[in-house]
Amino acid sequence: MIPLSVLDQTPIPEGVTPAQALANSIDLARHCEALGYQRFWLAEHHASAALAGSAPEILIGAVANATSRIRVGSGGVMLPHYSALKVAEQFSLLAGLHPGRIDLGLGRAPGSDQRTAVALQQDRRQYAPNQFPQQLAELIGYLENSLPDDHPFHAYAATLPGRPHVPEPWVLGSSPDSVAFAADLGLPYCLADFIAPRLGELAEAYRDQFRPRHAGSKPHLMVAVWTVCAETDAEALRLAAPARMMFAHLLMGKSISVPPPDVAQAWLADRPDVAKAFASRRVVAGSPATVRAGLEQVIAEYAPDELMLVNILHGHEDRKRSYTLAMDAMSPVAA
Repeated sequence: MIPLSVLDQTPIPEGVTPAQALANSIDLARHCEALGYQRFWLAEHHASAALAGSAPEILIGAVANATSRIRVGSGGVMLPHYSALKVAEQFSLLAGLHPGRIDLGLGRAPGSDQRTAVALQQDRRQYAPNQFPQQLAELIGYLENSLPDDHPFHAYAATLPGRPHVPEPWVLGSSPDSVAFAADLGLPYCLADFIAPRLGELAEAYRDQFRPRHAGSKPHLMVAVWTVCAETDAEALRLAAPARMMFAHLLMGKSISVPPPDVAQAWLADRPDVAKAFASRRVVAGSPATVRAGLEQVIAEYAPDELMLVNILHGHEDRKRSYTLAMDAMSPVAA
């Protein structure tokens, strides 16, 4: 059985407060740990009426405190918003509190619109330059205490608060650039199929270009897939409708909370053009048998070491049930 993990975007359903959405994430993490999921990652989004996870580093601590085995991490920290030293300190501290359980997934997308990205900057006189490769290398240097002796910040690596424990760094992405960053630094890579599907060539490029950081290290690929599982195909498609309505509004520049399934289905029925806009996105949605077949296709395309399942549903209990059924569908007993 391929290991399964969860990416939680902390959705805010219509009629639910953001505070309750945060509590739902913690409850979902406990549920997924009991089911046997390997990792539970928290996403970073800002200024959103739909998603409450604007500070994954804080949610990670809360989830790790509420669980005991499952690895907890960021999916991811959007590094261009922050200093490498600050992120290293935060995740070092988490690793010290929860040894062997903290993942540091790193991305370069804004997790927001451009206006919000500027609002997050300290210096707003101009757009921040793209220095992700340099930031990533500096961050790894802090975690591994490998900055050159003449580096101006060399001494700070020894001061990280969680030592000797460190988080496991990952690169997140869906582009040749992110593949190159992960492969050049010998880091594990999470490929976001749910954002840009059917990119098997990137998986091959990552494995081909991988340069081991340490003796014996090998490429490690996880693929994140949009997955909704219910008792029937029809029910899964009904549960998947709110996310489509939410994303359609996002493309129109509007942020809305996650609507109820029946409201979303009615709204989408009047807008067939929306369905066409999402036709290229992969959504593995259906009964356990349908989901198993869909995820097996993903495995055949990428040959990943792990799968990470992600969804946005209106009902919290529906989300828990989806992850239960998906785990059951992929277990050897279901074969």
